Amino acid sequence: MFTTILVPTDGSAGAEASIGHALELGQTYEATMHALYVVDTGAEPTELAADERDELYAPSERAGREATIRITDQAEAHDLQAAREVREGVPYRTILEYADEQAVDMIVMGTHGRTGADRARLGSTTERVLALADVPVLSVRLTDDDEPTSWDGLYDSVVIPTDGSDAAERAAENALEIAEKYDADVHAVYVVDTTTYDLEDSPRSIVGLLKEGGQNATEAVAEMARDRDLDATTEVRRGVPAEELLEYVSSVDVDLIAMGTRGRAVGSGRLLGSTTARVVRRSPVPVLTVD
Repeated sequence: MFTTILVPTDGSAGAEASIGHALELGQTYEATMHALYVVDTGAEPTELAADERDELYAPSERAGREATIRITDQAEAHDLQAAREVREGVPYRTILEYADEQAVDMIVMGTHGRTGADRARLGSTTERVLALADVPVLSVRLTDDDEPTSWDGLYDSVVIPTDGSDAAERAAENALEIAEKYDADVHAVYVVDTTTYDLEDSPRSIVGLLKEGGQNATEAVAEMARDRDLDATTEVRRGVPAEELLEYVSSVDVDLIAMGTRGRAVGSGRLLGSTTARVVRRSPVPVLTVD
């Protein structure tokens, strides 16, 4: 399924953390690896003389060459085909354009950007790519000390949050593709959103319907997993979705979360769903998001 994998990099530790996951999936699927560095020239073109332009952007271009060479060298050391490129432009737009041009099947990127301010929130480039990409995006987060979380190189356990929507089903299909390759255990989770429903005051019939909907949604994912001969469990919870999902992840040994972006149309773009954004920002394990 994933035959072409794109690894955008800015040379930061956050970007480097994603390389191991990209290489692992690249080997599993015998995928071609693409390394891309974007020299951020801003949204508006700047009229500069040639010498001024060289002085302004040359350091970033050198850093880009070094960062992309590191990735392609590692890919080739794993007997994978690799390509690299340094481009100028607005980072998220350039990443999406490149992914479209190269018919990329998956984007793998770190969630932390270059600056310290991005340590407190999901970097704007990553968030925009997650919201707007037409292909699955695997985001890999750093710990507070800027070191990647420990990982044994396998995806043995996958959590698939679901609400029964089409986006959740697409995420489940992509997650199960990976789970089948690794013979992973599958955990299907549904959270009855208490920020929408006041369950204490709701009639029992409403509460029963919500729980039944969650049971049906999780069992549908579990059946998809069992059809692939994978072990699957289901869980229905109540609470704030992102909080409950992260608590569940912390209670089991999980290697991957896969969920829909649930973006909605806004002008010429889409917004990343609040639950997905919160999970990606705080998840200790990689999150695969699917539009």
